[in-house]
Parts: sequence; structure tokens; C-alpha cells
Amino acid sequence: MEPETDNEPPSPPPKRRSICHKCDRPIPVCLCHVIPTPPIPTKTQIIIIQHPHESHHKLNTAPLLTKSLLNSSSIITRRLSSTTPINHPPSSTYYLFPPSQSSPAVTLSDLKTALKNNTPLVLIVFDATWKHAKEMVRASEGYLSKFSTRVCLDGFDGGIEGGSIYDSDLVLRKEPCGGCVSTLEAVARWLGVVEENGLEIEDRLVGILKEMVRLQAQFLKPMRPRPKLLKKSKQIEQGKNSSDG
Repeated sequence: MEPETDNEPPSPPPKRRSICHKCDRPIPVCLCHVIPTPPIPTKTQIIIIQHPHESHHKLNTAPLLTKSLLNSSSIITRRLSSTTPINHPPSSTYYLFPPSQSSPAVTLSDLKTALKNNTPLVLIVFDATWKHAKEMVRASEGYLSKFSTRVCLDGFDGGIEGGSIYDSDLVLRKEPCGGCVSTLEAVARWLGVVEENGLEIEDRLVGILKEMVRLQAQFLKPMRPRPKLLKKSKQIEQGKNSSDG
């Protein structure tokens, strides 16, 4: 007797999500209603150096910058070198990244006092996970140090835990420490300081980020404390109860 065979037809493949052809995002989280049209002009040329892995990440904010800012572009690479197609005027190119012991950085507020009005600027930002971004900066510093200055946002603190989407309307992914922000927010804060109408530009870009976070938060699952944290909190509570008795 032959074994029975499963005659049920194979299940159809899952349907792909419909994508907006303008903002390149899934229709349920489309951001066309907040992306500036036409793109915002700036005296700062924004060059985004994007890690190859980051270019495929669904929460990547770099595409929103290139769609929102007229004078912005992105290059997908793991490191900068003399072969990278970057045009930079002398003495006015900066790259944005937190300081390290071996590579200090000028804070944005200190830089503002040294900038001359109407000077064309180039800002290089690294778009990746923090682990990959550190590797990219380390690999590129030999080249960058020849013509650019390292700048960091005010408020960076490596000793403080970073925020997450559960406790901030500006955070999409868990940040490693205090003052770490997304690529979009970092560029917005730079423009808010150096551009003539910077506060207005910063407000527009931050509004895009807030809307992106709001839409993404609709799909979050309730956050549950990790087992180790639950055990620790119970031990603390038991200790309090025993001391009260």
C-alpha cells in the first residue's frame, strides 16, 4: 500500500507591501505629506557616507535628507579615500562624529562663533549603526584629517544610556549613549546652528523625524522587562519589605 500524499496546493507567497513611488516607503508609513516640496536650499553641502548595510535598513533616515534638502547627496562606501568623488573647498569642510580620546572634536556651539557669514560649507556625515560608523570613521580619518575638522553635537555623554523609541518621539532605534542621534536629527541640528534660517530648517526636518517615529510606533509591541531585570527588581522589593518589618 502506497503512503498517502499531501494533495493540498502550496500556500501562495506573502504579498509584498505596496511602496510609495515618491518617498520609497511602505504606503502605511508614507511620509510624502511632510517632505518639503520643493527641497530646501542650504549653503551647506551635505554629503552622507552610507554603509552598504544601512542602505537596506527600513528605518534608515538618510533618504529623507536627500529628498528634503536640495544640496545633499549620498555615497555608499565603507571608507573615504582620495578616490572618493568629494568636492570640498579649502578650510570649510567638517565631518560630524562624537569625540574619542585620540580624536577630539569641536562642539557645534564653539564652531558657530568661528564661522564667517555666507561661507560655503561642506558637512560629511556617516550613516550606519554606531558600530559600523566607528569603523568607517577610523578607516577614513587619515584622509579626512588632510582637509576637514571633526565636529560633534553639544550634549554628547558617553557615560549616559541612550534613548529608545519607547521614551522619545525622535528616536527610531536604541541609541548607545546620551547625545547620540539619528543621521536626520544630526544634520537638522547642524543646519539649525549654521544656516541663516537654520531654526526654520531644523524644525521642518525634526517634524519629518517625529512623524516617522509616530508612524513606526503604531507597529510596536508592548515592551516587556527582561527576566534579569525582573528578578533584580523583585530582590530589591523583597529587601525593602524585610527592612520595613
